Amino acid sequence: MKLLEINNIKKSYGDNEVLKNITVSVNEGEVVSVIGPSGSGKSTLLRCATMLEKMDGGELIYFGKKAAWNDKSGKSVYATKAQLKEIQSYFSLVFQNFNLFPHFTVLKNLAHAPINVHKRNKDEVYAQCRELLKRIGLADKENAYPCQLSGGQQQRVSIARALAMNPKILFFDEPTSALDPELTSEILAVIKELAKEHMTMVIVTHEMNFARDVSNRIIFMEDGYIVEEGNAQELINNPKNIRTREFISKFD
Repeated sequence: MKLLEINNIKKSYGDNEVLKNITVSVNEGEVVSVIGPSGSGKSTLLRCATMLEKMDGGELIYFGKKAAWNDKSGKSVYATKAQLKEIQSYFSLVFQNFNLFPHFTVLKNLAHAPINVHKRNKDEVYAQCRELLKRIGLADKENAYPCQLSGGQQQRVSIARALAMNPKILFFDEPTSALDPELTSEILAVIKELAKEHMTMVIVTHEMNFARDVSNRIIFMEDGYIVEEGNAQELINNPKNIRTREFISKFD
């Protein structure tokens, strides 16, 4: 079943065309990694998919429900606020710089949105959040503040916060780029566990081996286009496009 369909999306900032007619779909239980050089449009694609940025043209569909589509002039128009609120409940996004509330404890960071946005039962939410903290190995940090945690711990908290929203699809925007190599492995281990549980994920990453090992499919982007897309093992081990080959060879 297709959870996400992105059809012919376009995005420009002034004269800079960042996304050029991009089409991607993600199936339930699939892990898709997006790789490519800086400035290729990877993060913009993620921001458009999660509606942090408005597309200039194209369609955005979750579970068959249209979040955005083209009007007669080919410009994207968006669904009503109420419809978008429902669609936004289908996904969560993990940022590269954690984006935790500095004045909230770890536990409150996790519980805030489920209680205030989804209007869920407080006791039920706190019980779930404590379970999530146990799962990521931070049960003893529920009363700590973000400034008291390492970068790796903060990123684990931000993953748990995303999971507390019970998303159908989880987006990661370079989840390890703000971390040193030692802390990177602990975040990748958490994501690998989620992949084993068949969590649907879209991951923008520069970790090539990780992308190969954890993904079903990899998309290589450059200059606002999808240059190559295919089975994760095949694309990393035997890329067909010369540009993909050149890019991956730098990581060997």
